[in-house]
Amino acid sequence: MTFVLGIDGGGTSCRAALATADGTVLARARSGAANIRTDLTGARANIVEAARQAFIAAGQDPEQIAKTPAILGLAGANVGTYRQQLEAILPFSTSRVETDAEIALEGAVGSGDGAMAILGTGTAYMARKNGKSRAIGGWGFQVGDQGSGARIGRDLLEQTLLAYDGVREGSPLTDAMMATFRNNPEDVVEFTTNAKPGDFGGFAPKVFEHAEKGDAVANWIVDRVVADVEASLGALDLADDAPLCLLGGLAPLYAPRLSARYRALLKPPLDDALGGAVQMAVRFFANGAEAVR
Repeated sequence: MTFVLGIDGGGTSCRAALATADGTVLARARSGAANIRTDLTGARANIVEAARQAFIAAGQDPEQIAKTPAILGLAGANVGTYRQQLEAILPFSTSRVETDAEIALEGAVGSGDGAMAILGTGTAYMARKNGKSRAIGGWGFQVGDQGSGARIGRDLLEQTLLAYDGVREGSPLTDAMMATFRNNPEDVVEFTTNAKPGDFGGFAPKVFEHAEKGDAVANWIVDRVVADVEASLGALDLADDAPLCLLGGLAPLYAPRLSARYRALLKPPLDDALGGAVQMAVRFFANGAEAVR
């Protein structure tokens, strides 16, 4: 075996890293969304494309994909049989699908104790204590992912329509959102018909930007989602000396808003989720420890 692949797929994008058998990363690449629960076929296509681009970026023949084992940490892998369905149709020599939380924890704290929160298009939490891991959340946009970019965007659209109907007080943020949809509430509804979590999540940074300006609706949403994140962190029952790593695109926006208890635990991650996938690939494949689940 010459190479291993680490792949990190979420509701917004899929990243792949091609590494040597000792874990040296040769190249990284990115493609489209790879949440296997919301779009299994599209996720597979984007996973393969990210891997192909990683080979090209490393100056290697993409045909070697068929000879290369991969660890994939993917949103949606924690429910149903999507994990098994995907493993059966991937082109890698061996495919092991994990949850995005598992590779994120591996990257953030290595093999020791600690915790991480993924705060991006979706949300997921995982802690390891005395070598035993526990996951919270990651149940998807419709019934979970509290504090996620997708839920923030959905809440913003809801509040925008409530302001339009005069049910609640509007704000510069809701005015800006109505302008985005040509001041037509029907356009807002049409957007939601086919919108995926990543589409809703695209509005999340706007909420935080307006919160900084004192926007009432933005602050109402932000206060709610910060409380949601802290409730999940509380359920992890973290020790006072446990390192806590925040990951994902919204992590820098959440960090300064957490209470003193959690800010005191914050540590920079040792690596990102993609790095965690590479580390797991080396452990499972390169070291001959290709364990059966």
